[in-house]
Amino acid sequence: MRLDHVDVLIVGAGLSGIGAACHLRRRCPGKTFAILEARGRIGGTWDLFRYPGIRSDSDMFTLGYSFRPWTDPEAIADGEAICRYIRQTAREHGVEEHIRFHHRVVRVEWSGEHSRWRVEAQRTDTGESVVLTCGFLFVCAGYYRYDEGYTPPFTGTDRFTGQIVHPQQWPQDLDYAGKRVIVIGSGATAVTLAPALAEKAAQVTLLQRSPSYVLSLPAHDPVADALRRRLPPTAASSLARWKNALLATLIFQLSRRAPGAVKALLRKGVAAQLPAGYDLDTHFTPRYNPWDQRLCLARNGDLFAAIRSGRVSIVTDHVETFTEHGIRLVSGTELQADILVTATGLNLLAIGGITVSVDGADVELGATVSYKGMMLSGVPNFALTLGYTNASWTLRSDLVGEYVCRLLNHMDQRGYQVCMPLAPDTPQREPIIDLQSGYVLRSVAVLPKQGTAAPWRLPQNYPRDVLMMRHSSLEDAGVRFTPARRHTAVMPSLRSHTLSSCLR
Repeated sequence: MRLDHVDVLIVGAGLSGIGAACHLRRRCPGKTFAILEARGRIGGTWDLFRYPGIRSDSDMFTLGYSFRPWTDPEAIADGEAICRYIRQTAREHGVEEHIRFHHRVVRVEWSGEHSRWRVEAQRTDTGESVVLTCGFLFVCAGYYRYDEGYTPPFTGTDRFTGQIVHPQQWPQDLDYAGKRVIVIGSGATAVTLAPALAEKAAQVTLLQRSPSYVLSLPAHDPVADALRRRLPPTAASSLARWKNALLATLIFQLSRRAPGAVKALLRKGVAAQLPAGYDLDTHFTPRYNPWDQRLCLARNGDLFAAIRSGRVSIVTDHVETFTEHGIRLVSGTELQADILVTATGLNLLAIGGITVSVDGADVELGATVSYKGMMLSGVPNFALTLGYTNASWTLRSDLVGEYVCRLLNHMDQRGYQVCMPLAPDTPQREPIIDLQSGYVLRSVAVLPKQGTAAPWRLPQNYPRDVLMMRHSSLEDAGVRFTPARRHTAVMPSLRSHTLSSCLR
């Protein structure tokens, strides 16, 4: 079988990529497509992370797909359940056979002469190079590095005689039962790991430089459960999805407009779950406003239950150096440990580290401006998926998948071949990810930017996005369409290449 060109090429077989493929099957049934996945399995993030307690930080009614209701009883699901859901969705919608595993996309080149992309991939299993072309490129690779997490340059790491582990490379044979464990970090991963490790470890210490906001949510959504008892699954899931999406939007908007009130509310919730007299000011009062960084989620209040039981203790201080048997802090205190877990963050990697070239010139991603939070100025026939920072990733990725299908159908109906996003006339630019987290600030210069007004601004507001992505005009000041030519020649560089190697 010779397959060297597809209408749409999707990069990534995680939550976003599988969703994008399902939308194509449902809304653009005549389009040919393929999915290139660098790893050997479906699932992306949810297959990569294997540390104890790995689970969603969003409810599954919003993290699940709009077209496939989440039916498991728990609304806050573990990683294994999420992987199973993604794989079942791929199987049910017939997209599994379109996935080419072990294909890492390294470079893409747009040819204006031929109005198509030339895509170079390297097989991660054989080292072989593969080249193919597509009319539209859809990158669903997330925004962080899959091969390594972020670890600060701690002093004395070579002195520690125990084991040092980063959650992104968690050893499946790590035995922490009966051991003393220090988890360094205060973000979502640390808040998830500490109570999970405490189930077997002798003692877990959560060591943080500064606190994060922590919100407790039940694993079961009582409103969703009530809806399920009274309505068909699709209707119940849709209502639960909207209820949770609107609640997340409300909390975010209140955090921006009345941060003091939200601080007080979060503090009250934390105080109610900790022992009387606990030092909230030191350990649970961040220096920043809510949603300047993501809120951390404690499922069923598990972190607070572990603190009350004495299985988890929190220390707020700075690391001076690793020692032979643990960590010495700036305050002079030395913490003893058998295992150190560096839950210190991620490294961002825009569009999977792919080099992008348009008509022979490499594109500097940091100099581009996003159009509707999903396309880049000066980069034709290209879309990427970026989820919300203040709500479920899939709420946004679903809208992007729908929009791409709507765009492709519009181009076919109008006889367009090229869709080129344009930069706004105004010079003001802002980071596309509006958070003050360390992993964002370390990479802000290399990430695409956004403008100050629509359609160049990502509003972080699901109801507004629904109106823009589903109902607004596809032709506006931010984009230029070019009609199709009568004949499109085969790109010379592809004449000797096929995708036959992909099918082995």
